[in-house]
Amino acid sequence: MSITILPTYGREAFLDWYAENRRRSESIFDLVAPEAHLSQPIPLRHPIVFYEGHLPAFSYITLARKALGGPPADADLERLFQRGIDPVDSTGAQRSQPPVWPSRERIRTLAARWDAAVIDALATAPLEAIAQAAHTILEHEQMHHETLLYILHRLPVDQLRRPAEYEPRLEGPRPKQHRVKIPAGRATLGAERDGVEFGWDNEFEACRVKVPAFAVDAHSVTNGDYIRAVEAGAQTPPFWVRRGDEWMLRTLFEEIPLPLSWPVYVTRDQAISYAARSGGRLLREAEYHRAAYGTADGTERLFPWGAQTPDATHGTFDFERYDPAPAGAHPAGESAFVIHDLVGNGWEWTATAFEPLPGFSPLPTYPQYSADFFDGAHYVVKGASPVTARSLIRRSFRNWYRTNYPYVYAKFRCAYD
Repeated sequence: MSITILPTYGREAFLDWYAENRRRSESIFDLVAPEAHLSQPIPLRHPIVFYEGHLPAFSYITLARKALGGPPADADLERLFQRGIDPVDSTGAQRSQPPVWPSRERIRTLAARWDAAVIDALATAPLEAIAQAAHTILEHEQMHHETLLYILHRLPVDQLRRPAEYEPRLEGPRPKQHRVKIPAGRATLGAERDGVEFGWDNEFEACRVKVPAFAVDAHSVTNGDYIRAVEAGAQTPPFWVRRGDEWMLRTLFEEIPLPLSWPVYVTRDQAISYAARSGGRLLREAEYHRAAYGTADGTERLFPWGAQTPDATHGTFDFERYDPAPAGAHPAGESAFVIHDLVGNGWEWTATAFEPLPGFSPLPTYPQYSADFFDGAHYVVKGASPVTARSLIRRSFRNWYRTNYPYVYAKFRCAYD
């Protein structure tokens, strides 16, 4: 079944998209106090300074150099900023660091050159020669906006500049949890190459799989649900902080009393442990698709709610807010089986190892994108978080993290045989 999700992009659309990406990147770097620019809030990631160079460097290398055969603008810095890291431990991360990082002034001066060359290529190069590279750099930068924010989330709050427009949201009512029975059916994983204008290599080729009947919770596990597990000895979730007798939640810009109705963000290991205590397990990737996009009559939807373009009524995503909303706060986004928040409010951990779909072939513009992570150590997450870009909200999109990775905005719900 062909699925057309993205409109046909022309030159002006690419230019507007790139400009908007760069504006958002700048606004994220502006959240960081100047003295924290060299900080490394997450030991398994580069310091913040790396990403200010990486984003324009990657775009320049992918589009101006690889796609169009242009020369390096600065071979040494392009080599330094070409690719991020995903080491097993902090020792591996430290081995990838240069003795001294370039000054921010030097990075920003070169970034302006890289940006100018990318903009010129988008404005003048034949579209057929750059279309795939353009999509690659545009979605790559959007994905890094989320990476940057969960890195900044680990900075002390006094090293962050809180945006004037940011207003913390108040607690909402906790939804009443219940199980939904999903009848056996088929689910389509991935997309057909001729059905979308662009997709990452791990999204192809589409395959239809049988999904036996199962049951799943209608709502994500909330902070309020998870407290009982912590009181029984479960590991504390990554964003929780104990202050005296009270549990607090570290949001991006402050600590607030733990919102019991918000979904709990946990590692996959913590999600597995909680589900086992509850007599359940995590959703498999195919079950997620069946619950999110399937229907009782066997057809499949483009999005859980239907074919309407994703907007703020359907869920918490696309920077509509920095924080999650109370679970179940977007009934317009429920699936055909009346399951909530399958897209938005946090990535959905699955039980499925990140592996290629049948017919996989590396993306020519970024051949290492997926292949380096088919290692049995990374697991699929689906859906979207509050800071996932709208363009990434497509049925075939697959994200992945290590099972013990504690930094991301990932929630879960329990499934049952």
